[in-house]
Amino acid sequence: MFVASLKLFRQAYGRYAIGAYSVNSLEQIIGILIGAAEAQAPVIVQVSGKAHEYVGMGVLEAAIHAAACHYPQVVFGVHLDHGSEEQAHECIDSGQYSSVMVDASMLPFEDNVAITRRVTEHGHSKNITVEAELGRLGGKEDDIAVEDKDAFLTDPGMAAEFVRMTGVDSLAVAVGTSHGIHKFKGQPALHLTRLAQIQQAMPGVPLVLHGASSVSASEIERINAAGGKVDSRANGVPENQYAEAYRRGVCKINVDTDSRLIWARVTRENFRDHPANIDLREPGKIVMVEVAHMVAQHSRLFGCFGRSPNLSV
Repeated sequence: MFVASLKLFRQAYGRYAIGAYSVNSLEQIIGILIGAAEAQAPVIVQVSGKAHEYVGMGVLEAAIHAAACHYPQVVFGVHLDHGSEEQAHECIDSGQYSSVMVDASMLPFEDNVAITRRVTEHGHSKNITVEAELGRLGGKEDDIAVEDKDAFLTDPGMAAEFVRMTGVDSLAVAVGTSHGIHKFKGQPALHLTRLAQIQQAMPGVPLVLHGASSVSASEIERINAAGGKVDSRANGVPENQYAEAYRRGVCKINVDTDSRLIWARVTRENFRDHPANIDLREPGKIVMVEVAHMVAQHSRLFGCFGRSPNLSV
């Protein structure tokens, strides 16, 4: 069932978070839906601007909706991740999205406000949830690249003012994570105190955690054993901190790197173990199963496992 994201956030707030998984392939889409069905968990499927460049606007979105017909029990949303203002407006008008993120966080505060307000007004006219970002995450993912010196935590007072001035529905906040495979410098840990301060400054506003993959050490070990060269020092969000985050108002947790690691591990192991194989469906079937397992596992960590039957949608 295709549902407005804000409906899901209102029911999740302070109780659990919803996993939002980025996709670039049909295998990822189907794996996410299988995992959500098995976990009876609501889910958000994310398409980024780079994914549009990869296969074209509307292709992955159509695949998501077509695949979802085979899983009618799944409560899901479709979300634009890190979109420009132009992309956000286009996705709002497409009828294929339940939410969009317009990312003007790299611009001065006043420009971020103006762009976000325009997108929010358009989104609300079509019953589309709008997300924005204040503060910047370090690291690199797709076309997002922020140097460490330019990354900073979200200021609680500015966040409250930003939401008031834009009317935006949810806010992505910088609380220590980074895009890409290295989520933290030094000891992995979210800035939970800062997150609590942001929540206190604007109670009830759904918060979003970007760069939030767990980055499994065992996945990296298997990738490298099959010929990969992934940095073994890579780290992600400690699993015990997801609950701490959703208790502080985080309603949506973005996951991308974990799915990429699965694809890399499955593909490399398949080529290693079956060098004569030329059928992309063979590793593809494994990717679906493994992504489904990841979604079910994350649903437990995010607290949304088993929530779908009791949702008011």
